Amino acid sequence: MITGALRQTGRLFALAAEVSRAIFRRPFQFREFVEQFWFVAGVTILPAALVSIPFGAVIALQVGSLTQQLGAQSFTGGASVLAVVQQASPLIVALLIAGAGGSAICADLGSRKIREELDAMEVMGVSPVQRLVVPRVLATMGVAVLLNGLVSVVGTLGGYFFNVILQDGTPGAYLSSFSALAQPADLYISELKALVFGFIAGIVAAYRGLNPRGGPKGVGDAVNQSVVITFLLLFFVNMVMTALYLQIVPPKGG
Repeated sequence: MITGALRQTGRLFALAAEVSRAIFRRPFQFREFVEQFWFVAGVTILPAALVSIPFGAVIALQVGSLTQQLGAQSFTGGASVLAVVQQASPLIVALLIAGAGGSAICADLGSRKIREELDAMEVMGVSPVQRLVVPRVLATMGVAVLLNGLVSVVGTLGGYFFNVILQDGTPGAYLSSFSALAQPADLYISELKALVFGFIAGIVAAYRGLNPRGGPKGVGDAVNQSVVITFLLLFFVNMVMTALYLQIVPPKGG
């Protein structure tokens, strides 16, 4: 069991390396990229916006309650916005892309595999990774980066509304605390996380789609496995990136 897990992990990293190299090769499948980008964006934009509103509200309410107990209400805005931008937004985007776009990518590649379309492409000298996987991975990365900005803005507005309306906060204190605590590096790490998470979601979905087992039932199992594996990897990578960021980038004013 351990040997099999290590073998699967090695193959996953090998596919990631192959995709990373193939990104810079020609010909680039631009039409396939645009179609996949549009599809992934279409299935994730509305859910991401709807999820980010209550997510930002919950963070603002919880942080506001805590700061009131500590007598630091003036820092509610900065703390809640940083939590949304640095942590919540990239994870929301990645989970939705993995659950909606990634599952569809896995199912599409898996169905092509069991119909032996990928084998036929290899016989004709066409690389399935170059032709199919690379545009899909780039699409998930691009959508993740752009969608992360949308979720950050919507989550921040949701937190602002609930803090000011429900907790009697002042708009000036909310905005001034954010400008006092936040720095451009916070946005950079958020976008970097979204880019990495989008890459992980695309790679895992493609890997499980390229390696289904047991016919059509195996495709369904591969879709479930891809979502679960992606979730586990996302939380682990997020922990590592957050720890490195806090060690490398000093807090503002520190």
